This record gives sequence, C-alpha cells and structure tokens, in this order.
Amino acid sequence: MHATYHDLKDSSVFITGGGSGIGAAITESFLAQGAKVAFVQRSDASEFVAEMKAKHGAAPLYIECDVTDVDALKAAIAQAGDAHGTITTLVNNAAWDNRHPVQGFTPDEWDSMMRVNLRPHFFGAQAVAPGMKEAGGGSIINFSSIAFRIAVQGFPAYATAKAGIVGLTNSMARELGPDFIRVNSVLPGWVLTKRQMDLWATEEALKEFLAMQCLPEHLHEKDIVGTVLFLASNSSRMMTGQSLVVDGGVTFPG
Repeated sequence: MHATYHDLKDSSVFITGGGSGIGAAITESFLAQGAKVAFVQRSDASEFVAEMKAKHGAAPLYIECDVTDVDALKAAIAQAGDAHGTITTLVNNAAWDNRHPVQGFTPDEWDSMMRVNLRPHFFGAQAVAPGMKEAGGGSIINFSSIAFRIAVQGFPAYATAKAGIVGLTNSMARELGPDFIRVNSVLPGWVLTKRQMDLWATEEALKEFLAMQCLPEHLHEKDIVGTVLFLASNSSRMMTGQSLVVDGGVTFPG
C-alpha cells in the first residue's frame, strides 16, 4: 500500500525498462495512481501489459526499444507524448548490472556498459525537457545505486556509471531548475528481483548482505516505488538535486 498522490492522476509518465523488475513495479504503481504510463523495454513485455490491463483497467503503452539507440529512445518519447500528452515525469530506470573482471575487459565492453547505464539518462532528459518547460515543470528521476558507495566487487563499469548518475543528477538539477524541472536520483540497495534471485542471490550472499542492513528484511521491488511516487508528485515540489537512498540502512551518506 502506498500513499495516493492526486496530482499524478492523468499525468503522462515515461519509464525506461518499465516491463520487468523494479521498472515493472514502478509502471504498476503509476497506473494505480491513475497516471498515463508509457515504457520502453528491449525484451517482449506483452504479457505484462495484458496483466496490467486486467488488473487496473488501463494498459500502459509498451514501446519496444533498446535504450542504447538514442534515436529510437527519442522517438519512443515522442510517441508517448503524442499518445498521452506532454510527459511530466521521466523515470530513467533501465540498467544492466552484468558482472565482469578488471583484466580482459575491453574498451568496447566498457563503452557498452556506459551506453546502457548512463547515456540514456542524459538523452532521455534532453528529450523531455522542452515539453516539461512548456508544461510549467516536471520531475526527472534517475536510478543510481549504492553499489559505488560500498565498493561491491564484480562490476566496476556498472558502479562507475551509477556514480556518474549522481553527478549527472546534480548538474541537470542546476541546468533545468530555472524551468521548474526537478531532477533527483534514487539509490536502491540490493533489491531481490527475479534476475537477482536467478543469477546472484545465493544463500550465503543473502545472509551476508542482510547482516549489513539495519532493517533485518530484504528489499523487494515494492519497497522502492513509494520513493519514486513521492519524487514525481508535488509533495516534493521543492526537492531537486537530491540522492535518496533506499537500502534498509546499509549506507549512511553524510
């Protein structure tokens, strides 16, 4: 259960990676608020769309898109705007946290990780900003991670991109603030999506990470969406350039 934000009803929301994992939970949470939701996803999300239609009486607009293709991402944003009206909330959620070593990792592989995990955040914001300005403002929510703050091993490129997202958030908050466009970032802890459970959530790893948290319960997708709704709504109208950590009490940024 989450708070109801009446100003989100009928608003136009665009989410990257909105058909699976945390993104799917975000899509559903905005549908439950009565928002008009569009999302891009590289993999097929037709089954998820049908499920949302049956559950909420309104289907999100699903646009198949690889966010590494900037032209395709911009076209998807334009399509969503035509369908639902000016986008006033952008959630840059799509990410790829593949593990990799330091040695043997090539420049092309490094660039590929940046194309997924950092570049779309900038160009998505670039695409929605003119419309948000005309609308009198908007909210851009960038997904980062606590990974770069706790020096997790196994994905230095991903951690670097997630650190860069915080810097990008701060910079864009200054750049877009005069147009009443707010830019904030969300830094989740280890959220146990299906992908995480399938690939990396061993019994030992789960036990070790839980011991790092102040709150003795693992995070799931539903634990992240309340923060996103708050940042999208007018309840946070004077918040920008902020990094909100949702990790059960692993990190304590000063």
